[in-house]
Amino acid sequence: MDRAQLPLNALRAFDAAARHLNFTRAAIELCVTPSAVSHHVAQLEQRLSTRLFNRLPRGLALTDDGHALVPVVADAFDKVAATLDRYSGGRFQQALNIGVVGTFATGWLLERLDGFTASHPHIDLRMSINNNRVDLAGEALHFAIRFGDGAWHGTYAEPLLDAPLAPLCTPALAQRLHSASDLTRETLLRSYRANEWAGWFAAAGVAAPAPRGAMFDSSAVMVAAAASGLGVALAPPAMFTRDLASERLVQPFATTVDAGRYWLTHLLSRKLDPAMQAFREWLLAEAAR
Repeated sequence: MDRAQLPLNALRAFDAAARHLNFTRAAIELCVTPSAVSHHVAQLEQRLSTRLFNRLPRGLALTDDGHALVPVVADAFDKVAATLDRYSGGRFQQALNIGVVGTFATGWLLERLDGFTASHPHIDLRMSINNNRVDLAGEALHFAIRFGDGAWHGTYAEPLLDAPLAPLCTPALAQRLHSASDLTRETLLRSYRANEWAGWFAAAGVAAPAPRGAMFDSSAVMVAAAASGLGVALAPPAMFTRDLASERLVQPFATTVDAGRYWLTHLLSRKLDPAMQAFREWLLAEAAR
């Protein structure tokens, strides 16, 4: 159908009537008379050569053809409304969806985001927090910031920050730690990534104990458990500088182990739009400081 011939008023009347199943309530929403809504719907039915509603004594019931048309019309109006909502101050707001591993978000990114939003007011930044497991395509993400080795299938990855791991614990617990071997007698909190503690003990020149202690899918939560005195966490000190500065946590040993870094990733199949390019340039510049 030619767009110029689309019966927009009739489609609006149908959409409202389908949601309310009542011409009167639809008319109140559209600020017209019930007869006007009924007339528009009848025109649409005539144009489509099918009945969209069964008229009942106390309202309306959608026919099978009406049910088929409802999601198409609703989705079209929702998309138009969402696009119009993205205009602010006379300028189109570009949506930018990013997924961020929680530790990086709370330990580094959030305190810097004001600088990005202030310099790019036309970008509608939408952030979701994850535990490093993310589906760029399935979650419709433009970028994902992840921790690891940078090897994700179908993904382009740019390094952001190194994040060597070190033991973190409360000052009270640290008083019991005089050498790396003392850690073998403590509760060692673990992430879902295997062998991180084994790698740290190898770097410290100490035989690793058998794994024990709670396992976490978030380093931020694991470190919160350590700060509560539940054990020793192995995490990147660079992401917990506020806790270390306040001495809520301490790093009892200087030995670190490299288990990966933080990366900015996007699908190889996605071409960078202006909003993506602006965020990428800002983030890489911040990381390089």
